Parts: sequence; structure tokens; C-alpha cells
Amino acid sequence: MIKFYFSLWFSWLIRVISCTLFIAGCLATVITLFVYAKQGFILIDKDILQALIAVWKFWFAISLNLALLFALFRSIKYLFNRCHSGFTLKLKTCFKERSSEFIEIIGYGDLVKVWRKWFMTLIWLVGALMVVALVCTYIFTQYHSLFDWFNITMLYIFIAIGAYLSFILIVARCKKIGVVKC
Repeated sequence: MIKFYFSLWFSWLIRVISCTLFIAGCLATVITLFVYAKQGFILIDKDILQALIAVWKFWFAISLNLALLFALFRSIKYLFNRCHSGFTLKLKTCFKERSSEFIEIIGYGDLVKVWRKWFMTLIWLVGALMVVALVCTYIFTQYHSLFDWFNITMLYIFIAIGAYLSFILIVARCKKIGVVKC
């Protein structure tokens, strides 16, 4: 089962990273082009190009956070009905624990309740990991403040670690999810 959860998590992580970067890049490009258009499509020289790159970088950082939320919602759909190390996650048609009827074609509407449970589990796990990391940092290092080491990259790392643990917990917590051999 460890191989299954690791394979599931790794494919999820690649999907979330690529989807987040793609959406954030597209959104930042659209906003940068909009800003460029609002300025009247002036002739691009070295200074204008540097300004457009600075605008793109600014909006990419903001878009990255918005795109992450969207990618987290989209990624949950691709966890189901895909074989990982001999097992697959299946979404049951009803909440009965003994039910063996599974949804073959999963839509986003089928996932709202499952995503909500998974997302809240992820939030709690990330919060717990941050508290543990803060205590360990305070005890074992010279840092005595949260903001000395905590940044958005660390938050993304905590989300990745918490997601692995959340996949294990959500199967036990959500009766609508089943693990089946494939």
C-alpha cells in the first residue's frame, strides 16, 4: 500500500505543479498583454521589455497562488480510476460503506463533497506540520521567529507533504472513497 500511496501522491504532485505553473503563466501573460494594450502598444525597446518582464513576474507571483487553489480542485478528479501500483481509488455512487457500485465517469459535481473533506484534511495537516516544524525549529536551531524561515516555498512544501498524508487519511475518513485492486 505504501507504493500505491506514493505513486498516487507523486502523479498528483506532478499534475498540481504543472497545472499551477501553466495557469499562472497564462494568467500573468494575459494581464501583462492587457497592461501593454492599455498603454497603446508602444514600440518595444529595452526599457519597455524590462518593464513588461517586471509586470509579468509581479502578476506571476500573485497568479501562482490563485492557480494553486484551482489546481488543487482540478487535481482531485484525476486521483480516481487510475491504476497506481496495482490499486486504484474509486468513487462510490452512495455513502454506504458496503456499497460496491462505483462511478466510472467522474465529473466535478461528483467531487464537491469529497474535495471539501479532502481540502479540510489538507488544511489541518498543513497546520499541524507547521506547528511541529515551528517547535522543532525553535528547539534545534537559532531561529526564534516564524518569519525567519517561513515563506511561500515552505508553505508549498508543507502542502505537498500534507497531501501525501491526506490521501491516506481521506480513504479512512470518507466513506464514498474505496481502494480497489486493478
